[in-house]
Amino acid sequence: MKNKLTMKQLPKMDRPYEKLEELGSFVLSDAELLAIIIKTGSREETVVELARKLLRNNGLEFIKKADFSTLIAIKGIGRVKAIQVLALQELSIRLNSCKDEHNQQYISSPDDVSLFLMERMRYLEKEVFKLLILDNKNKVIKSEDISVGSLDQTIVHPREVFVEAIRYMAKSVILVHNHPSGDPKPSKLDVKTTKRLIECGELLGIKVLDHIIIGNGVIYSFKNSGLI
Repeated sequence: MKNKLTMKQLPKMDRPYEKLEELGSFVLSDAELLAIIIKTGSREETVVELARKLLRNNGLEFIKKADFSTLIAIKGIGRVKAIQVLALQELSIRLNSCKDEHNQQYISSPDDVSLFLMERMRYLEKEVFKLLILDNKNKVIKSEDISVGSLDQTIVHPREVFVEAIRYMAKSVILVHNHPSGDPKPSKLDVKTTKRLIECGELLGIKVLDHIIIGNGVIYSFKNSGLI
C-alpha cells in the first residue's frame, strides 16, 4: 500500500502554514485552520486529514461541543491535541463574548446579554441558571452560576439568587438560563419562577430587569415580551 504524503511532501500551497502566510487566513478551509492549531498528524494521516476527520460529524459544531473524553476517543487525537482543541473552544467563546473595552461589561439590552453569554450557554446539555449582578450603571459586577438542573429544568430558590446579589450590593439583576432543546420559549414553570423572583427582589430593593432564556442562537426576553 502506498504511503500517505507527509506535510513536508505536500506541495507548498497545500500546506496550511504556508498557504495562510501567502494568501491570508480567509482562504483556508475549516480543516486547514484546525490543522494549524493541532500542528501534527498521526502515523497514518497528515494533520489536514486528521482535522477533516474531526470535522466529519457536524463540522465546527462538534468542535464547540466536544469534551476531553470525546476527543481522545478519536484515533489520532491524544491528550495534547485534545487540550489544544479545548483551548481553541474556550478562546472562541471568549472572542464571541467580548466587546470593545468601553462597553465590555455594560448591559443595555437583551442583545448585550446574548453577546455576553450565548456562545457559553447555547450548547449546554443541562439547564444552567445564571445571575448577572449589576451596579447602578448596569455594569456587570459578577456573573454567578446559581444552579444546574436536570435535562429539562433547573430548580431555583430565591434565597440562592438574592444572597449573591446582596453580597455584592447589587442595584439590579438579570436572570439568565438556557433551554437545551434550543427553543427559548418559556415554560409555565419559567413564568411562575420569574414572577416569584421579581416579588422577592422588590422586597429587598433589588430590581429584576429581565429574564433571558437562551436557545440555540436565539433568545427570549421577558421584558421585551411584556412579562416584566
